[in-house]
Amino acid sequence: MKKAAPQYQQSSPSQGQSITASASPAELLVDMPTKIARILAYVLVPCNSLNRFEAELLGDHCLNSTVAKLANQYGLEFQRQPEKVPNRWGAPCDVTRYSLPESQYQRARAVLALLNRPAKGREETAV
Repeated sequence: MKKAAPQYQQSSPSQGQSITASASPAELLVDMPTKIARILAYVLVPCNSLNRFEAELLGDHCLNSTVAKLANQYGLEFQRQPEKVPNRWGAPCDVTRYSLPESQYQRARAVLALLNRPAKGREETAV
């Protein structure tokens, strides 16, 4: 029986779409300046969510800290869903799946625009 591809591999970018609309991990690694921007761009796509193991593909080794920073410093609210996934040895591991509710998209886009500005012109209080 063939397994379904992980969610991050199921969508392929189309021409003319913005980076947040395609959200391919390989594209985000190149186009987003920081890991916090890559994570935010990825979860801004409807139906996208991440757990700590999936975030590794985007260069984030501590997703819980990244989500905490987005929540505490930028005021974003995330949905958290506990789940069990197999670890490297196949044993079940407790993780949290993070997603961004649609009600947060407008604010998240503003935060992403702020994060993509050069560091000299960036102020966290501007959002």
